[in-house]
Amino acid sequence: MRHIHFILNPIAGSANHKINKEFLNPYFEKDLYKITVKFSLYKSHTTTLTQESIQQKADIIVACGGDGTINEVASCIVGTSILLGVIPLGSGNGLASNLKIPKNIKKAIAIIKNQDIKKIDIGCLNNGYFFSNSGIGFDAHVIKNYEETNGRKLLSYVKAVVKSFKNINDTKEVQVKINDKTLIVNPFMIFISNSNELGFKVSLTPKASLEDGLLDVLIISRLNIFKMVLFSLLMIFKKHHLIKEVSSFQTKNMILTRKDFHQFKMQIDGEYYLIESNTIQIGILEKALNIIA
Repeated sequence: MRHIHFILNPIAGSANHKINKEFLNPYFEKDLYKITVKFSLYKSHTTTLTQESIQQKADIIVACGGDGTINEVASCIVGTSILLGVIPLGSGNGLASNLKIPKNIKKAIAIIKNQDIKKIDIGCLNNGYFFSNSGIGFDAHVIKNYEETNGRKLLSYVKAVVKSFKNINDTKEVQVKINDKTLIVNPFMIFISNSNELGFKVSLTPKASLEDGLLDVLIISRLNIFKMVLFSLLMIFKKHHLIKEVSSFQTKNMILTRKDFHQFKMQIDGEYYLIESNTIQIGILEKALNIIA
């Protein structure tokens, strides 16, 4: 018998979700599956619930939410034999989209039952992980402003982007060590990606792969307001690399350092974090997560 634990973020996306044990039972034969459903109540509660499920010998743990929910669940099972399932309920769902996991709940359940397993790479960031992407600068401001809105739709995201133009120039100087190079930048954005999609079908790293053992990195120097708008427009058409301030890299590791400022405002898998450190070490673990996709 397979023990499947569903961990649901009830405020993900539209926050109008019908997933509960009564909904799931018809899809899983009682003689083959034992179903447990848990609901997270606050940020990081998902981590506690996942750790409980590990102790309860779950074979499969299904993250029901967006990239942030996936991060909290997956971070607990990196390097284990436990399988990660995904039912994408978030706003952007970048990782699920990359893995071709549909937003249709019934189709996502069918994928979980089929159990076609991929081993994917994961990003390491100091003592934590990211599975889709992370970054400092503009994208971190966007996520912070997005989290402060009441909505979880594309329009809320667009409003957050517009608001972020107003305070982007407060990003401090960063030293970047990457591929035996040392760069000093006042960044508009430093974006580190493991997957090829941000969410909402938007991509800054369209050639990125979850299985190539490399991180795709964009380092974008400070832009004036005209080039910020131009960058946003070109990004829609995946032509943002045409701006001369944009540099692209592939790497297995990199180090970000600030000499006179001891924190980083970051987004990690679509969630805003304040990292209290003047150094961030970033790397990759190859084939470290078993995911049903």
